[in-house]
This record gives sequence, C-alpha cells and structure tokens, in this order.
Amino acid sequence: MKKIIGILCVLALVWACSNDSETDDGVIVDPVDEVSFERSAMLINWADNIIIPSYEAFTGDLETLLNSFDTFKAEVNESNLIALRASWLNAYKTWQRVEMFEIGPAESVGFQLNMNIYPTDNEKIDGFIVDGSYDLSLSSNRSAKGFPALDYLLNGLGDNDAEILAFYNGDNKEAYLKYTEDVLLDMQALTETVVSDWTNGYRDTFVANDGSSSTASVDRMVNDYIFYYEKYLRAGKMGIPLGVFSGSTLPRNVEAYFDGSISNDLFLEGLAAVQDFFNGKHFNSSTQGESLASYLDALNTVKNEEDLSTLINDQMNTAKSMVVDLSAFRAEIEDNNPPTNMLLAYDEVQKAVPMLKVDMVSAMSISIDFVDADGD
Repeated sequence: MKKIIGILCVLALVWACSNDSETDDGVIVDPVDEVSFERSAMLINWADNIIIPSYEAFTGDLETLLNSFDTFKAEVNESNLIALRASWLNAYKTWQRVEMFEIGPAESVGFQLNMNIYPTDNEKIDGFIVDGSYDLSLSSNRSAKGFPALDYLLNGLGDNDAEILAFYNGDNKEAYLKYTEDVLLDMQALTETVVSDWTNGYRDTFVANDGSSSTASVDRMVNDYIFYYEKYLRAGKMGIPLGVFSGSTLPRNVEAYFDGSISNDLFLEGLAAVQDFFNGKHFNSSTQGESLASYLDALNTVKNEEDLSTLINDQMNTAKSMVVDLSAFRAEIEDNNPPTNMLLAYDEVQKAVPMLKVDMVSAMSISIDFVDADGD
C-alpha cells in the first residue's frame, strides 16, 4: 500500500510540474510571470490614449450642452429645444465612452452614480421645482439629476414639444430653467473634478502602479471593466428592463425612457467602448496599443491554449449584430409579450460574461473582487 501511495504522489508531482514552466535550474514559474508582456505599456496606452482623451472629449461635449442650454434659456422656442436635445444626446453618447472608468477620481466622487442613475425620479424632480429647495450633492438625490433627469426635463414634461415648452414659458418658468441649469452645472462640476485629478497626478499614480497584486492598476481596472460590462451594460441597459432578474418586464427602467428612441444607440455606444478598450483602440482613432487582447495573445503563445481574444471579439460582434436588428428597447419591451428578439440579443450579450469573468481573468491570474449577486 505504501508503494502505491508513493507512486501516486510522484505522478501528481509530475502532473503539477507539467502545468507550469520550468527554468534550467529547476525553478517552477507561472506562465503569467514569464510571458514577455509589459503591463506598464498597457497602462500607458489606457491612460494616455483612451481614458484621458475620452474624458476630454466628454468635457467638450458637456460644454457644448451647457452652451445650448444658455441659448434655450435666452429664447425658449422649439428650434432651441430641438438643438438642446441634440447636444444632450451627443454628450450622452460620449458619456458611454467614460462610464466604465469608475476608478481613482471617478470612484472617489461616485461619478457613475451621480451622472446616470435611472429610472429617474420624476416625482421628486417635480417636487424640487415646485418647492425650490434641494441639494443635488446629497446621495439621496442621485435619481433626480444627471442625464436621466435631463431626459425627463427635455422629453417627458409633456406629450409633444408645445406641451414641454409650456412649462418653460409658464408661470413657473424660472423654476424649471433653474433646476435644469443646476443639473447641468452639477454634471459639469463633477466632470471637471475627475478630469483635473486624472491630469494632475492620478495619471502618473495609475501608470506607476504596474504590479500584479489585487491593488495594482491592471487588476483593479480589469475588475471595474468586467463589473461595468456585467452590471451596467448587460444588466442595467438590457437585463433589468427585460425582467431577466425580476420575472416581469420593467420598461420604465430603460435608459432614456422619456425619449424612447435612443436606448439602442446608447447601448451600442457602450458596447463599442467596451470592445475598443479590450482591443486597446485609441479614442476616436483606428490605432491600437497594448491591451487586454494583446495580453491574452501573449499568454496564448506561452500556454498554447485557445485564441481567447478572438473568441471574445467574435462574441461581442455577435451581440452587436443582434442588438442592431432590434427596435428601440422601450418599444421592444412594451410592444412584445414576451420580447423574444430582445431576449435572444440579451443571451448573446450574456455569453461574453464568463469569457471575461472566468476565462480571461484566469489566464491573467487576476481575482474578481466584487460579489456576484445575480448568479451569473
């Protein structure tokens, strides 16, 4: 019996060693440690070519939105309302490019939570406007500000432009204009804080923290990236309105509910941002740098495993094509019982989750640091 146990122990040791690399002096090395890939180069690409340029573009679009509001405020009419909505939509799309970067300065101010919590609480907004007393800095008021609040104020006050304009031209005109302006100024102040912190110190801190521990920049960014894809893009923009987690559809939970026509555009912009980041694509450019995809490719060369970066890109492309073929999310949910086509599209979006959350992080030896609350 002792001989059998001894043989089994030897076999187990041989198997274990075969799953690692061994140097000439017999030292076992994890393939992640020996791969010729510099995390620092990836961090520099992320910071200098993706994150900061995205924030700067968003800052510019937000400034344009504020200018459009000033024009509307000076002369409340239909043409200025339409122009204001166009600026809102343009900034909202650019927001999808920065929403995933909830790390460092953005995490400190709760950027995502203050800018894009939906469904918006339109009853609270109405109450604030009537009372004229509110504090948008309070966490309890996050559902009454940001892009979703503007959606209500620009699209949801009435059934048509004439009814909406009546609020901005009526007896309570100044209160409606003031609240809209306060929401915009709050968004601008938050954005300025985040961008200033990134460009005045945090960028260098982010890049310098290039280790492989759970608190290193790569590990934290990967966790935030996957969290955004799973919880905000997959669940928030699709799964929750579809009723995937509640058992019944919740059309009121669609992003930009009051506009009703742009939820697909916002989702697709968010998905494109996720895929571009995965591939290290520079903001507003076809140039690509070091990325999660190139990191996986380097690991694949060492481990001789499946081409995971291609599988992930293929799955995201499949999800994109399914969503492109849908009507607006609100219409898909309200007009179809069940919303079969949207559910099928959701399934394709979902398929990328285990690829990112299990396969990718396993290859990179990164641990997930957030709790999965919906069983995925």
